[in-house]
Amino acid sequence: MSDLASPTARTLQGPGERVLAGDIRALRRVRGLTLAEIALKLGRSVGWVSQVERGLSTPSLSDLRAFAELFGVPISLFFSHDVPVESERGVVVRAGKRRTLGTSESGLVEELLSPDLGGTFEMVRSVFAPGAELKNEARRPTEEAGYIASGQFDIEIAGVWHRLGEGDSFRFEGKPYRWRNPGSEPAVVIWVVSPPVY
Repeated sequence: MSDLASPTARTLQGPGERVLAGDIRALRRVRGLTLAEIALKLGRSVGWVSQVERGLSTPSLSDLRAFAELFGVPISLFFSHDVPVESERGVVVRAGKRRTLGTSESGLVEELLSPDLGGTFEMVRSVFAPGAELKNEARRPTEEAGYIASGQFDIEIAGVWHRLGEGDSFRFEGKPYRWRNPGSEPAVVIWVVSPPVY
C-alpha cells in the first residue's frame, strides 16, 4: 500500500495542523537532516515526508511517536496547536494555549512561548521544582540566555557556578552547563535558545 493510500494519511486543513507541519520541518532543518535521511530512519518514502512537511498529509499517532523519538523531543510538543484566531497564527501565543513539555515528576516543566519552531530562536518558560537539578553537563551548539522571573536558580557555565535570583539574567554560547534549583519554591526562568532545539 502506498503512503498516499494509507488510512492514516489525510489532507491537513486547520491552522494548528499547519503549525505541526512547520514544526516537523523546522526540527529536521535544525538537526541538519535531509528528507531522504528522515524517510530512511522512519521507513517511509521521501514523498510522504515531504507531504507531511508541506501540510498535505497528517502523520498518525505512531508516526508522531517515531518523529519524536527521531528528533529527541517529547511527543507532547506535537500537540496543543490550537489557534483560535487566524490572524494570531505564527504571531501570538495566549497564556492558556501554550504547549507544555515535560512533567512535574521530572522536576522541569516547560511551556513554549514561541508560536512555532520556525524562526531563528525559541523562547520557553521553564519551571524548575525545588531541588530539581541537571546532574550531568549538557552542551549544545546554541546561544542561550535566561531571565529569572521568580525563585532562586543556580547555573554552572563552563565549570563556574552562578547563584541567580529574581530579576537576574544570564547568557552563554556553546559552553557546557548544568543547573539546579537550591530554593524551597519553584524557580521560573524565561529561556531563549538560538537556533531552536525543540
